[in-house]
Amino acid sequence: MRYLTAGESHGPQLTTIIEGLPSLLPITAEKINHDLKRRQGGHGRGRRMQIETDTVEIVAGVRHGQTLGSPVALVVTNDDWKHWTKIMGAEPLADDINPEDIKRQISRPRPGHADLVGGMKYGHRDLRNVLERSSARETTVRVAVGSVAKALLNELGISIVAHVTEIVGIKADTSLIEGKTTEEIRAIVEADPCYCVDPIASAKMVEAIDEAKKAGDSIGGVVEVIVEGMPAGVGSYVHYDRKLDAKLAAAMLSINAFKGVEFGLGFEMARRKGSEVHDEIIWSEEEGYTRATNRLGGLEGGMSTGMPIVVRGVMKPIPTLYKPLQSVDIETKEPFKASVERSDSCAVPAASVVAEHVIAWEIANAILEQFHSDQLPQLQAQIDEHRQYTKGF
Repeated sequence: MRYLTAGESHGPQLTTIIEGLPSLLPITAEKINHDLKRRQGGHGRGRRMQIETDTVEIVAGVRHGQTLGSPVALVVTNDDWKHWTKIMGAEPLADDINPEDIKRQISRPRPGHADLVGGMKYGHRDLRNVLERSSARETTVRVAVGSVAKALLNELGISIVAHVTEIVGIKADTSLIEGKTTEEIRAIVEADPCYCVDPIASAKMVEAIDEAKKAGDSIGGVVEVIVEGMPAGVGSYVHYDRKLDAKLAAAMLSINAFKGVEFGLGFEMARRKGSEVHDEIIWSEEEGYTRATNRLGGLEGGMSTGMPIVVRGVMKPIPTLYKPLQSVDIETKEPFKASVERSDSCAVPAASVVAEHVIAWEIANAILEQFHSDQLPQLQAQIDEHRQYTKGF
């Protein structure tokens, strides 16, 4: 599968086209909109989430609730566009307009953003041309794409959920989810303001987010994604570019403001001996091959083991601050405070939703790379046959 997204933060709409989905896959806008709403939620979100309610329109590739096998096109309209038509319009400017009179031009790049380097790369003197596309607003349609991928995974017996494990050093007690299914975890997460499974830690996170907002500052954290039901042997040890963990890592780091990724025990492995890291292999007639532990996070040699895949991403504090950092005006070269756009004091809860969906896409894509089928029922049959094969291998 593959997809492209198009659109600017304050443009008329965000658009994506998905190619490679099997036919006969049930898809509805209602399910996608549920995930889009979750992305806009979470404690610490800014004023824009109050202005717009993201909803998707399926404009191609689906008929009567099922995919056709042709490309699927999704559109999310920006409700705030009506206030930006003159600023972000596609039509050329009139000859008699002074470029300096164009509203909301930006010449003071924000530290930590793509503003300055992006301006250098594409030759933009008005840095709004950079920030409009580099904005995390683009993740809206990536969540929509991931929601479609989750619909496919659900039909294959694969489920996925994300939750916040840490915000500004406040760590959740993740042992609270031991023995729980992804759906049980989801019920807890969706009822929590920080999308956290630990109510005590969540209350402290809320306080920290509120304090950061009052101070005009921002804070980051860690999110975890769990995938259950993944067949063993998906991915490859043969070629570096087909390793599943490498693809998942790339997906996690493609999210705005994400700077680190780990699987299973992650960086804790550096502080342990091999006997405390690797998972012993066991077999039973009922379950086939499993592991006594899951310290490696469901991945060995670039392939899925059949155990739950556990991947975490680190999100830095959002670089747009209401008490902006020192910058330089690219026109005058004089020192100034950086430009200020609408922003969140903490977007870690919302980012966990994005993480869930970009990982879902990579999992679904890896499945379709290994099990080729144009129709969903054929794909389901292939997956079932493969599960039986690996169980008795």
